[in-house]
Amino acid sequence: PSAADITSPPGLLPEHQGFFWVQSSVVLDASGNYSARVLSTNIFGMEEKMRKYLRLTAVFMKLSIMSQLEYRVNFISGVAVETGWMLVKLLYVAVVYRVGVSIGTFTPDHIMIFIGIYVLMTGFYMLYYHNFTGMGKMVQSGELDMYLVKPVSLQFIVTLRQWSFPMFLTNMTAGTILIITGWHRAGLPVSFLRVAGFLFLLVCSNLLTYSLFLIPNLLAFRTVSAAGLDSATAALWDFNNMPCMIYGKWMQRIGTYILPVFVITNFPGLFLMGELSPVMFLWAVVSPVLAFILARVLWKKAVRSYSSASS
Repeated sequence: PSAADITSPPGLLPEHQGFFWVQSSVVLDASGNYSARVLSTNIFGMEEKMRKYLRLTAVFMKLSIMSQLEYRVNFISGVAVETGWMLVKLLYVAVVYRVGVSIGTFTPDHIMIFIGIYVLMTGFYMLYYHNFTGMGKMVQSGELDMYLVKPVSLQFIVTLRQWSFPMFLTNMTAGTILIITGWHRAGLPVSFLRVAGFLFLLVCSNLLTYSLFLIPNLLAFRTVSAAGLDSATAALWDFNNMPCMIYGKWMQRIGTYILPVFVITNFPGLFLMGELSPVMFLWAVVSPVLAFILARVLWKKAVRSYSSASS
């Protein structure tokens, strides 16, 4: 028998990237019948695009660190200020232990885990928070025009180009210590599945945080001044600094399904304690995806309404 390999053309136009191509072998047997056998498949552009954005993220992080360390006094003072705010946040823990507060079956040790997750997630949120709050200025000054012509996603470069490490380092360190301490004091079991599930939910929470808090900041494309958005989003974020069980049933439903801020900090803790049902675990995975799709759609709509400040 004879065989001929059929592959996709070596060169594809940019608009074709992201489609499947298949390499197959077509064989003609002695009886004159053809048969095909798939040798390999690939996805054009997807792998390369992922590597491209990972490299860009690393470059943005490196530039952010270099610019912040260029003025080391400012960097150290930023860490000191954030440490001061951290001490204020730790007053929650002190009050909980001093009063001996218990919420249902949750002891002060369990509450420490919730607060630790809130502090940790605050650190991750603060990494790119200033990109969100700076969008209004970019729109008003026309600075956004420079990014429109860049050969990368506009949403990516606008929302993830600057990283604030002083706030992240302080919150990440304190949050991790609180979680580990509360985990140990509460006597919760430690297993690979429990740790892996907890870390996976933290990843989901980060995606939900990015998507959920990007949406209100898109009003910067519509309003002249978006200064009030900072206070509104900060209040919404601080809404989940304690277990959601302290709120009423309707408030819990709103914070879980409509504005799912409780999913961000409560669900990873509930999973550690064995209190998260399979349905709620599924919602913790689905809600970040839905929020990201919604944020992506609204972002594109907001950009279409943008008119250059220089035109």
